[in-house]
Amino acid sequence: MKTRNPAALLITWALTRTLLLLCVFKVVVVPGPDVTSDVSVIYHGWFDVLRTGTFPLDDVTWQYPPAAAVAILSPVLLPFLSYAHAFFLLAFLADAAVFLMLLYVADRQDKSRRGVWVWVVGLPLLGQTVYARYDVMVTAVAAAALLAAARHPKAAGVLAAIGAMLKVWPALLLVGMRRGRATRESWGAAALTAGGLLVAFTIAMPGAMAFLTFQKDRGTEVESLGSLVFHVARQFGWSGTVQLNYGSVEFLGPYVDLVSALAQGLTALAFGWLVLWRLRARAWGSGTLADAALTAVLLFTTTSRVISPQYMLWLVGLAAVCLLFRESRMTLPVWLVLAATFVTFLEFPVWFSHVVASDWLGVTLLLVRNGLLVVATLSACRRLWRATVTEPRRAERTPVPPQAARDQSVGAAS
Repeated sequence: MKTRNPAALLITWALTRTLLLLCVFKVVVVPGPDVTSDVSVIYHGWFDVLRTGTFPLDDVTWQYPPAAAVAILSPVLLPFLSYAHAFFLLAFLADAAVFLMLLYVADRQDKSRRGVWVWVVGLPLLGQTVYARYDVMVTAVAAAALLAAARHPKAAGVLAAIGAMLKVWPALLLVGMRRGRATRESWGAAALTAGGLLVAFTIAMPGAMAFLTFQKDRGTEVESLGSLVFHVARQFGWSGTVQLNYGSVEFLGPYVDLVSALAQGLTALAFGWLVLWRLRARAWGSGTLADAALTAVLLFTTTSRVISPQYMLWLVGLAAVCLLFRESRMTLPVWLVLAATFVTFLEFPVWFSHVVASDWLGVTLLLVRNGLLVVATLSACRRLWRATVTEPRRAERTPVPPQAARDQSVGAAS
């Protein structure tokens, strides 16, 4: 196949990524809180602990699976730079890896370049947060898992497990794997890899499972769907407060536990829907795995007690893989995700003070962003169900006219 000229993609990627680097290196200053402080202060502090051979046992902000230590320690690969600068460049390289993977698959496997454009244009909509969190590294592993799945199910399972050991959510990537051998191979490889990594980290470093304890006491973060209850309640005299708690800005006070429990209930319902879909699905296309992965991560992101800005990175990455496939049903959800990503940049960091204050601007931004995520989630669920359950079932029930059957028979014989 003759490769199409990627000049427009390359130029756009280079320009937008240069701008992102200028932002994290503070040549260009974006209004709002300094998002790079998580790297220079929190990540660097974890780095100092991790390189002693133990996890941060006394730090409740460490809420990540054990392989996250690899991402936090990765700046040792560039010892001639400061920790923060090395981290930013490694995040940039992870971004570049996703771009090149998508472009290679689009051109070499005759896929659509729409997916490449989603990554090129969608990622910078989140602003400098892209390079100031290790989520872009996790997204690179997740994208590689989905792209490998069609030809190498075992490799997809291994990569999905590595991603899950970095930040849990890639465990959802294989929910849409085609039934039969592909499922057995990918799920088996994922289970073995995850188990092996857990054992290895538990033996090698004390505190590998501490993140599970630190997670259980999380509250309702101010950007989550459930937080809208308290943003509105504050207008009517709700007596709770907004505080930095367990590493994020959360609501604390009356009924917070109830709303957090309801959010967890919604997440359980989302999991139940995915199980039901898996049992009822009748047809798998080449893009079903990616469509199901995006749907699953949308469900768990939207219903979560915490919707941190970097979560949008995951969705943009999965959206990009979806639209590589021309038959993907996720076009509308992808557009909604991109819109939500830009609104996320406006609410954090640009106008985050308004979100914390629960004023009209902050509440409006959250209503729009979370509303876009809800609509994207419901649309993705509906489209995935129709493509794999409703339409195949209808096709099975529709009788084939006698003349059409004879034509099909003649065609098959010829």
